[in-house]
Amino acid sequence: MLVNPALWRGRRVLVTGHTGFKGGWLSLWLHRLGAEVAGLSLPPPTDPSFFEQTRLDELVGHHLGDIRDFGTVERVMEDVRPEIVFHLAAQPLVRYSYNHPVETYATNIMGTVHVLEAARQAGGVKAVVCITTDKCYENREWVWPYRESDPMGGYDPYSSSKGAAELVISGYRRSYPEGPGLASVRAGNVIGGGDWALDRLVPDIVRAMLRGEPVQVRHPGSIRPWQHVLEALGGYLVIAERLIEGDDRVATAFNFGPTDDDTQPVSWVVEHMLQAWGGGEWVKPEGPQPHEATLLRLDCSKARAELGWRPRLRLEEALDKVVEWHKSVADGGDARAISLAQIDDYQSRD
Repeated sequence: MLVNPALWRGRRVLVTGHTGFKGGWLSLWLHRLGAEVAGLSLPPPTDPSFFEQTRLDELVGHHLGDIRDFGTVERVMEDVRPEIVFHLAAQPLVRYSYNHPVETYATNIMGTVHVLEAARQAGGVKAVVCITTDKCYENREWVWPYRESDPMGGYDPYSSSKGAAELVISGYRRSYPEGPGLASVRAGNVIGGGDWALDRLVPDIVRAMLRGEPVQVRHPGSIRPWQHVLEALGGYLVIAERLIEGDDRVATAFNFGPTDDDTQPVSWVVEHMLQAWGGGEWVKPEGPQPHEATLLRLDCSKARAELGWRPRLRLEEALDKVVEWHKSVADGGDARAISLAQIDDYQSRD
């Protein structure tokens, strides 16, 4: 089994960004494992949201606050007294970052500083896993997948802020070796039920299908390392387990993404989801669009070799799970029960 439930039972865990899509799925999975989960975040960023649809506030300690305020982060860290911190709180959208660069840099860079410093000062924190992005690399639009040792960079405010956050994480790791075990994780484009973010492909497809409208596709030829959200989260949990057990070898950076033969262009993803849903069409909007990388692949051989991690879902199956989640919820199904069933199914795979 990928994750060891016995290690998580009764563990105090703090998740920043628990009201977001990835943070919500991680918090639900941690609760399923028996952890005592608390979260620090702004209110849910979308309406609807995974957090509200799964009624996560009934399961986790719910702390509202902004990681740009160091005092708030300190107080929550002292109240929760976590053993493990997963830092997911961020401004996560490329297009939004063009219009809100100051918010993006303040949240993604100084917010990370605040979380790391509060964890270092709190005492009792044994492991911190910081979630950044595959877009932290200096993207040269070449065919080779990026490795953890490649230079940080970023064309837009979001990507460059995440590259800078990686430098902050590396600086803390080197400067405070006596502090908590510290790892960073760089995942590809994660997808899953309950993602309602604006200007993101799969949520845009879902909204269009629910409304019976054509899907607006800005860059149909772009290739991204799509993967189900549980693929990445499983890797994060494995790293945290190893850090808790004192394995300093995983206090470093890791990529998580699909296999090289399972990356597809945007147009393929759209057409597969439309077919799985039962029909529909897509169109390319007219006019100029903000810059987005055309080609992006990750080398995940390090995670396979050092963690024993590997993808368990092919892309078509991951997309089918997204459609299953949204169609079931739209038909009146219980979002929490559907999500837990998908977690249980994923965790049972070998």
